Amino acid sequence: MTLGTIFLSETVGSAFLILLGCGVVANNLLSKTKGHGSGTLHINWGWGIAVFAGVMVSYASGAHLNFAVTMGVIASGAKEFVPGIPVDAASIFTYLAGQMVGSFIGAVLCWLAYKQHFDEDAPDGMKLGVFSTGPEIRSYAWNFITEVIGTFVLVLFILALGHWNGAVTAGQLGWLGALPVGLLVVGIGTSLGGPTGYAINPNRDLGPRIAHAILPIPNKGSSDWSYAWVPVVAPIVGGALAGLSGAFLLPTV
Repeated sequence: MTLGTIFLSETVGSAFLILLGCGVVANNLLSKTKGHGSGTLHINWGWGIAVFAGVMVSYASGAHLNFAVTMGVIASGAKEFVPGIPVDAASIFTYLAGQMVGSFIGAVLCWLAYKQHFDEDAPDGMKLGVFSTGPEIRSYAWNFITEVIGTFVLVLFILALGHWNGAVTAGQLGWLGALPVGLLVVGIGTSLGGPTGYAINPNRDLGPRIAHAILPIPNKGSSDWSYAWVPVVAPIVGGALAGLSGAFLLPTV
């Protein structure tokens, strides 16, 4: 295993995740689509399946696809991300770089798939809503708390799966781990996604938000950078707290 393999794996998996995840939002929000107005449950299930697909194709890297997961693994005290890849500055940067590049690529592919629909008129914020999250009630402190809680649930669950799967390193996911994680994402969306749209992943929000800012989308409106720090910082905090808490919440004996 090499860092190049890790980068490619995280890039491909993150691209799958964002293409399918942002795609279901586009299908729901944009006009003249087959799924227009189909509701939040449609979006929740779409994101769950997107996570499942992304995990399945990024087996080589342990399928983090989320820097909050990477932070959780680090905070848990793991010595390796996957066998042969130690937890150090180079590997941490490789995971982050792959996740960010893949997230941006996935967002661009989503835009290409829905190009004609993005060219149509849409209510304010709808086009940005395809790419990134935003709060229903803007309160940075409470929005931050919501994202921390949702991410904590996700990352602690993933670390627990590492024990169930008999993984050598916390955070390694295989076939037995992919489906439950996808289902949990559906559950987090239906239970905790109401206030903020549940980013629970800094790369899920930041990469597509950058794509929204760059892409030539007619009448796309603001990229809402004043809120952008919340879905980046809060998931990292939630992931780190889950990793630190795992030592006593997830006993191994």
